[in-house]
Parts: sequence; structure tokens; C-alpha cells
Amino acid sequence: MVVKFVEQMKPFEIAGLPPAEINSFLSGTHSDPFLILGPHRVGDDVCIRVFRPDAKKIEIVTDRQPRNDRGSRISSESSIEMEKVHRDGFFQVAVPGATRDLDYKLRVTSRDDSERITRDPYSYGAIMGEVDQHLFTEGQHWEIYEKFGAHLRTMGDEAGVYFAVWAPNAQRVSVVGDFNGWDGRVNPMRKFAGSGVWELFLPGVGEGAHYKFEIRTQLGLLLLKSDPFAFFNQHGKSTSSLIYNLERYKWSDDEWMETRRTKDWPRSPISIYEVHLGSWRRRIDEGNRHLSYLELAETLLPYVVEMGYTHIELLPVAEHPFEGSWGYQVTNYYAPTSRFGTPDELRHFIDKCHQVGIGVIVDWVPAHFPKDAHGLAEFDGTDLYEHMDPRQGEHQDWGTLIFNYGRNEVRNFLIANALFWLDKYHIDGLRVDAVASMLYLDYSRKEGQWIPNAYGGRENLDAIYFLKRFNEICYERFPGIMTIAEESTAWPGVSRPTYLGGLGFGFKWNMGWMHDFLQYMSLDPIYRRFHHGNITFSLLYAFQEHFVLVLSHDEVVHGKRSLLMKMPGDEWQKFANLRMFFAWMYGHPGKKLLFMGGEFGQVKEWNHDQGLDWHLLEQPKHDGLRRLVQHLNYTYKNEPALWDLDDTYDGFEWIDFHDADNSVVSFLRKSREGELVVFIVNATPLVRYEYRLGVPSGGFYREIINTDAETYGGSNVGNLGGVQSENVAWMGREHSLLINLPPLASVAFKLEREGTLSA
Repeated sequence: MVVKFVEQMKPFEIAGLPPAEINSFLSGTHSDPFLILGPHRVGDDVCIRVFRPDAKKIEIVTDRQPRNDRGSRISSESSIEMEKVHRDGFFQVAVPGATRDLDYKLRVTSRDDSERITRDPYSYGAIMGEVDQHLFTEGQHWEIYEKFGAHLRTMGDEAGVYFAVWAPNAQRVSVVGDFNGWDGRVNPMRKFAGSGVWELFLPGVGEGAHYKFEIRTQLGLLLLKSDPFAFFNQHGKSTSSLIYNLERYKWSDDEWMETRRTKDWPRSPISIYEVHLGSWRRRIDEGNRHLSYLELAETLLPYVVEMGYTHIELLPVAEHPFEGSWGYQVTNYYAPTSRFGTPDELRHFIDKCHQVGIGVIVDWVPAHFPKDAHGLAEFDGTDLYEHMDPRQGEHQDWGTLIFNYGRNEVRNFLIANALFWLDKYHIDGLRVDAVASMLYLDYSRKEGQWIPNAYGGRENLDAIYFLKRFNEICYERFPGIMTIAEESTAWPGVSRPTYLGGLGFGFKWNMGWMHDFLQYMSLDPIYRRFHHGNITFSLLYAFQEHFVLVLSHDEVVHGKRSLLMKMPGDEWQKFANLRMFFAWMYGHPGKKLLFMGGEFGQVKEWNHDQGLDWHLLEQPKHDGLRRLVQHLNYTYKNEPALWDLDDTYDGFEWIDFHDADNSVVSFLRKSREGELVVFIVNATPLVRYEYRLGVPSGGFYREIINTDAETYGGSNVGNLGGVQSENVAWMGREHSLLINLPPLASVAFKLEREGTLSA
């Protein structure tokens, strides 16, 4: 027998509530759903209210049987049918004599007569603690991703999902999804007024559910937003967030992670293969689809290992709707893009990289974010994450918004995001995009379009503080990782520690080297002697920062042509120039980065919608270039002289940079143990036989690199494997070598031992 405790009420008349309150709730404007829903003391009774538009009937199911005021059982039944007091789905029941902590569940009968028993979301007290909220408002909750977003949790005996979101200026925030008909009236959230955080635990919701936050602004507008902390999100036109369990994956990279903690990366070889996952390789036979994370683990990773790289750098993998942004317009900072698979499948890819000794760097974009309606822009109806003033808050060139680095919660969101990738995905490095745009208030702005800082300067003091804190916290919590700045100006101390006045990055992209050398390489060799300064200037500042020499994706798009097609001359000369350039790059101080396709001479510009032209490897000249890069990587890793003293003049010495007329330069690379490698570059198509070169020590100099070797597609001018020094003083040195310089080529010799020929 089912007992009904509430007589039929008139519409809008609900026990214990003024009509205005319930009208506000039903119209979706009420800001405190826990005042309306769940259990409430009304006189001597506990009144339970539920709003379920999809329900035909709802019953209260209790573990104990209710008693009247005299202590006797009211009924032998433990289920109590609720009264539907409003046609939209508002149910209520009064339980006489019950206490406020009445333990009950809801048996919901849907319109299709299916039944489901669940806990009442509005029977739970506040969940997020005051300390968590305080740390967040201070901007120092480094594991805030463990609290915000959507988390699978068990509260008492009920499994469900805990939701939390920051929207301080919203009038009302609701969780909407495929579990409540996307109706914002069904699951409005509790607000913590002091922090602006909203929370709700929804029993019965499970992994895979689609959801968003419906936000009612103070102006009465309804916004439908993806979760800023979502662990998984749809991409493209579908923009729902998805419930995902990040605690399931079991890592197998303990050895790598433990070894990484003690790594001194400035004194280690770093050769990076930069990759855009969506266009490295495509399945033409399957509609030109891109590969999945799992497929990339079986194809890309073995290729990188075979080629001898130490690291893979991925263009941004955080979720982004627009393919043409290449990932640099992020809408979901905590969700790896679902284009290629699930979060665990990406972690499988990273895990496999670590197991074979390959580090993984990801591009990270804290400089700006897009205006997509479902994203961070005007998140709660106000400029929450961005600056209100477009002179501070918008990149007009890019059509994107700039984070408000002066706001504690925004800095916390970003720094915690960096830590999230290092923590949950075991990422080894973060390359920070567009740092220059963050540092300067007048970046790409005309006079009158920017606001000076408090001291009248152009430096963005809030962004500087943010970058310093980001680096300090990352290195403190994850020793052995690296942060890399894409910074294109002469800002001092980018890779200097913050306690010495620097920004605290581990490395800086050497954009100056890249621009000077690409300009030089694009010249017809006959004119190169007039631009000799292009190839010597970089050594004036090479040791002021920890540099990465980069030939990145930015240099092979937007009409800039591929690396191969930047080279002058006929086809043979183009390949010879590029081979010479690559070896020169490996000899120059600094870590190395090469964008995919450059290693085998991709002819066309990079197109993010197409795979690389792998069929070119069927041609000997393209495969020869690939094998040269492979050889350079292995030689580089095996010769400490090429990386051991990368950040000091002790590791580099000019032999001769004055021979501009012949476009020849020569220099030494040295290790701490005294190993020597001699580099000579001949940037003209003329063979220079018996070219005399001064060297610091006598002995046999083994030829370890010759880009003109026939196996790479060259003319095979060389030195028969090496040269014995002569006691002929030259270039201010007591010893010298008489060598043959191949055309458009770089050659390198390693001092084997003094005084005798190599066996």
C-alpha cells in the first residue's frame, strides 16, 4: 500500500514556499535550487520536493518506515508516492515526524513506464571544501583539476558524477545533458557566493554521458557552454563535453619517469621531430582519414625511433573546433582532441614513446583563445577569462581573445592546466606558443590601440608574473621536464632562472638564427659572399640563452614554400643546399627541431588537410636526404662535442669566418672531455680541392659527416674517410689539414688520436 501525505494543491501553491519563489524556479531564474528542491523542514514535517519533467510518477523509498508523532508505524510500506503539484513536473511529499537527514531514494517512473531508483541530487550537503575555494581564489590551487569539471565519484552508496564550474557572475548555472533532456530547469547547481563556484552531484550519471553547462546571465540570456575542465570533448560542430574516467589507465613508463627526474637537458642531446598528428600520414584508401592515437603508436613512433630523434613535439592536442587553426585556437584546455581517439589512447601513445626512449613535448597555448560560443569567451555573460577592454583583451590579427593574467583564478586555470598535462599525461615538455604576444602590451598594435602598464611601459607585467610562476611551479613539481618559449624578440633572460631575473624557461626557440640562415640559404650562391654576416651573427648571442634551433611548421606554410623549394638552383643544387644546411644546423650550438616532411624534402607546402607525400621516398634523392637526417641524428647523439657544452663559449670556437669570398666557414665543437669535431661549410657549387684549414691539435681527423656522399645523393667528393694533420702552421694554429671541400656541402671531422693514422 502506498500512502500519499499531501493533498492535491493548487498550481503554484507549494508548502513552505512563497509563490514567487516557485515561479522563479519554474521560469529558470532562481539562483538557489537547494532552497527549493530536496528535503526541507516545514513545521513538524520534512517536505521533499523534486522537479522531473520526464517523470510520470515519483515515489520516496526509505530504508526505515516512517512513524507518526506517537512513534508508531504509519504504514507497512516503505515507499511513498509524491504528489505532482505542477504540470511541468514538480513533485512534493511531506513526511510527518521525519528528521532533516531522512535517508531516502527516488523511484522514478518515466512516461514510457520504465523505472529507475536513484538518490536525490538535492539531498546532499555542500561538497567542495572552503580550503579548495580559498586556494582557487588566491590563484594557488595547483591540483584544481581534481576538483573542477566532471568527476566520477561515489557519495555514500551511490555512484554518480560531481560537477563544479567557476561562473561568479551568473544568475543561475545548470548541468544539462543527455541524462536530463538538456533541460536547464532540472539540475540547477549550488553556488558558493564567496568564490563564484557552482557545484552539483548527480547520482546515476555514468561515463560517456554528454553534458554542458547552461548559464543564465544577469541580463537573462541563456548560454550553453562546454566544461572548461572537461577531460574529454567533442570537436567540430558538436561541442558537448563527455564524462571520462582518467583514473583507469595503468602506466608502464616508470623507468623513464624516474630517470627523467635527474636529467640535465641543457647538457643533453635534444633532437625534436615536430608533428601535426592530423597530417603526418593519411589513409587515402579510407576517405583521406587521419590516423588514430593507436595507429600513430604503431607507425609514427617506430619512424621517429628509426630516424634517431630524441623527442616528438606535437602541435597542440588540446581540443579545438577549427582544423585550420592547427590546434592553436583551443576551446577545451583539459581535453585532448577526440579527433584521434580517447584520452587513454593518447596516454597509450605517450606511454609507448617513453618505453622506447622518446620524450614527448606538446605545444601549449596560454596566449589567447577563440571566440567560439561554447568556449571560454564571455563565459558567464561577462569577460571572465579575458580582459574587458579590447585594447588589452583581443588579438585583432588572429580574431582571438587574450587571457586576463591579472586575475588569480585565470592564472590558476592556466598553470594548473600545464601541471595537468605533466601529471595526467606524463608529458615531458611544454612549448609555449606566442610568448612575445604575451610580453608586450603593444604587440601588433598601433599607437592608441594599447594601454601602457602602471609605469607607462609596454611590458605586460601581469603576463610576466604569470610566466614566471608557471615555470617555477612546473619545475618545482615535476623535476626533469622542460619548458620552451617561442619568443621572437630580444627579451633578456627568457631561459634564465627567475631568481636571477629571468622568465624561468628551460629553452627558447632561436628565431633569429632561423630567419638569418633561411635568408642566406635562399640566395643564389653567387651572392652569398655579400651576406656573410647572416651566418656569423647568431654566434654573437648563441650562449645568452638555452636555444633550440628550429625549422618549424611556421616556415613551410602561407606561401613561404617548403624547405626544399626555398633552396636556389636546379634540382640537384636544391637538394645539395638543403643537405648542407641540415648538417650545418647540427653543427651549430643549440638543440635541434625539424618539422615533419623536411627530413625527406617535401616539395609542396604543408597542408593540414593532407598527408605528407611519402611516395617521394621512392626517389633516391628524397630517400638520400632522409638517410642524411637519420645519420645526423645518430652522429649528434653519439658525439658529446655537439651538445655537451651547448650553452657556453667553451664548446664552440671559430676556425675561420673571414672567407666570405669563397663563402666558406669553419668552426670547432668541443666536449668537456676534450673531444673535438671540426665543421667546414662550402656554400658554393665549386669544389675546393686541397683547402688548407688550421686545427688545434695534431692527429688523424676522421670524416664523420659529408653531405655530398653518394649515398645521400651527392657527387661523392670527399676525403677517403679522413685526413692526417700536417705540422704546417695556418690560421694562427700550429697544425692544419689539407682537405677537399665538396660543392654545396658540409663536412665534419672528429679528432681520433694524435700523431698516428686511424686503423
